[in-house]
Amino acid sequence: MTATPDLGAARPASSDLLRSTFRRHAAGVAVITARGASGPVGFTATSLTSVSADPPLVSFGIGTGASSWPAVAEADHVGVHILGEHQSELAATFARSGADRFGAPTGWREGPEGVPVLDDVLAWLVCRIVGRVPAGDHRIVLAEVVLGDPSGAGRPLLYHQGRFNGLRD
Repeated sequence: MTATPDLGAARPASSDLLRSTFRRHAAGVAVITARGASGPVGFTATSLTSVSADPPLVSFGIGTGASSWPAVAEADHVGVHILGEHQSELAATFARSGADRFGAPTGWREGPEGVPVLDDVLAWLVCRIVGRVPAGDHRIVLAEVVLGDPSGAGRPLLYHQGRFNGLRD
């Protein structure tokens, strides 16, 4: 059952309104990785979207102030990793500023096109970046799928109300 909207409680547009609204939107959790000049980089993303099946395209957002942005801005390829509900600590590590994201206990290897590929994920893709679209303080990265593996076992990790959660039946 849903409540009837109270139009008198409406607030003007602001970054706080947007954040408060999207905390109520459950989203799948992904980690995006790239090879940087100083080594691998990566970040947790809940903005991953399937854009097109033919050609196979995905998109994700990244803040221009993010530590991973300089590498993603220059990269030709990125890794896209769909996390399982058993990976909330990994998601938190890649979301935390200043964390050693590729140190122990993170399991990973260098994959095709030099992209860091994370271990034990539900699915992973290597994608060729085809566009970076300015969008406020972010860039929307458009990437074409080159190859991947969707055969990992488990259930997806979700992000809702500021926390990582498992999928409930």
